[in-house]
Amino acid sequence: MYNVLDTQIFGVIVTVLFFNLGIYLQRKTKNPILNPLLVAIIGIILFLKVTNIPYESYKIGSDTINFFLGPVTVILAVPFYKQFDLFKKYFKEIIIGIGCGVVVSFVSIIIIGNFTNADLAIVNSLLPKSITTPMGLSLTNTLNGIEAITVVAIILTGILGAIVAPIVFKIGKIKHPIAKGIALGTSAHALGTTKALELGEVEGAMSGLSIGISGILTVVLVPIIIAFV
Repeated sequence: MYNVLDTQIFGVIVTVLFFNLGIYLQRKTKNPILNPLLVAIIGIILFLKVTNIPYESYKIGSDTINFFLGPVTVILAVPFYKQFDLFKKYFKEIIIGIGCGVVVSFVSIIIIGNFTNADLAIVNSLLPKSITTPMGLSLTNTLNGIEAITVVAIILTGILGAIVAPIVFKIGKIKHPIAKGIALGTSAHALGTTKALELGEVEGAMSGLSIGISGILTVVLVPIIIAFV
């Protein structure tokens, strides 16, 4: 007998519906806490619990969406291409800014891990928190971390970054669009870039660039540093 719950379309439709609900709520309330992704996550969990639908059924469709996470990141190159002259003009500042962000992310996790006596697998799972999911999972597997923890860390980092960034910019009196874009892309990956695109095209372009560079630096340098440490 045909069961729609065991098809890819079920997971896709549920995800799209709850994400659009999040978009509607955020536009209606103007509340940054009602991030569409956060609303979708909580909504889907509650929906599956209330209806007693197995997570495995939902995962069939969600895996389809997850498959496109990597390729869809390429789209972020479009605004960067339009702002390529700015990249050439501020090349040194951009590279230094992204590099500092990567170092701070790495050092902060190591310090917190040592302070809390966290297991090495937990620490290694948190190191990719500020890069995109495909890159983060790849790094986690290299470091023998736990994929589930990495995914949660990446999602929470992105959501918190998108929510907190405007407040930080205001308190720190950060007004330069390139600085805002680098900060969001380096610290909050794709979700930060979504927020950056809301702020402006320059912010979005620099944020998209930061995702790629910070991701590459993290994936390449972190295993080397850990090997020596």
